Amino acid sequence: MDAKNTSPRDGQTRPVDKHTGIRHFFAAASYSLGGAKRLIGEAAFRHELIAFAVAMVAFVIAGATFFQYVAMAILFLLMMAFEAINTAIEEIVDRVSPEISEMGKHAKDLGSFACLCVIVANCAYAFYVVFLARFLG
Repeated sequence: MDAKNTSPRDGQTRPVDKHTGIRHFFAAASYSLGGAKRLIGEAAFRHELIAFAVAMVAFVIAGATFFQYVAMAILFLLMMAFEAINTAIEEIVDRVSPEISEMGKHAKDLGSFACLCVIVANCAYAFYVVFLARFLG
């Protein structure tokens, strides 16, 4: 029997048929929405979302420029992307290696560190716009 005719292992399903053309576009959009729904389930992401809303209010109070809003939005999108990748890493590690392993721990720690770096960049930029831009610019 070739690989396509074998039955899936426990808990696995057969591969999904690949779409092409416009159907591929809509399928990809559907997968992205599914990822966004999954990300909202993460407490860390919800905290980052609240922090972004607070930063936007602080930008209004500080009289931020349009460019500063755009830059903050781009930084936030970058943070969302890193958080999504980190969540994917965590889920894959948990699926492939349910037991505690040093390699799994390293993968999760590195994903978390990547998120921390982007969070620090967001905080530093927000601090600059709200507190320093008026005095330095």
